[in-house]
Amino acid sequence: MASSRSTDPEDYQRIATPVAAMPKDFPPGYYIAPHSHERAQLVYAIRGVMRVTTEQGTWVVPPQRALWIPPRQRHEIRMGAAPVAMRTLYVATATAAALPARCQVIEVSDLLRALILAAMDEPVEYAANSRGAAIAQLLLHELRGVPELPLHLPMPIDARLKAVCHRVLESLSDDLDIETLAGDAGMSSRSLARLFQRETGMGFQAWRQQARLAEALARLSSGRPVALVASDLGYASAAAFTAMFRRALGTTPGKYFSRDSSPSARARSR
Repeated sequence: MASSRSTDPEDYQRIATPVAAMPKDFPPGYYIAPHSHERAQLVYAIRGVMRVTTEQGTWVVPPQRALWIPPRQRHEIRMGAAPVAMRTLYVATATAAALPARCQVIEVSDLLRALILAAMDEPVEYAANSRGAAIAQLLLHELRGVPELPLHLPMPIDARLKAVCHRVLESLSDDLDIETLAGDAGMSSRSLARLFQRETGMGFQAWRQQARLAEALARLSSGRPVALVASDLGYASAAAFTAMFRRALGTTPGKYFSRDSSPSARARSR
């Protein structure tokens, strides 16, 4: 990777090439304040976990996964408890028109990972018909149709529901029932459930499970044992937590954080 490569995102927004690659490392807990870019962005970390937040909600981005952010989408990023080695692709607005119009977490296959890392070694403004141009075209091809992963925690707009969500997030180990939460918010449980579904697209219980899953991913990625994470989040046992994890993500926590959990590796193992 060229030592002169800029780590200032602004240097990548108005160049001629359709895909530009920027490497940047961050210390634990580093916070990037709300901002937006002219280009779309694929945020990927070869090490560490990130939380990316927009007005629409929060996405947890663990290793082997990446977050697609459309052009001009205002967002903030907070690094997890371990250092983060971020590798970002900035995709020109016209090129991004063929890619998703909203934020989503995607699986990073072995091929996509290799392409992202290879792009970091090419000139930022690569020549047409060069190796860099070929890598960029294959990257764009790989990004089309990549399945979305269920790592999004949508946030409601209604102030009462926001207060309920923040209360839940502050005490994920508590199993407060919806009647208590609704009463404290000055609503009936039926009204809360109906409004919650309308504003987030999820039922309240499903949302709370998603919040616990997102927090679990962040804690597991920093090396915290499964049994302690399960206890921290209010599960009766590590087995109950693992069963929830498998239902949501199709594999166990241990396999999820290994390269063997990628779809291509699972296919080869059959």
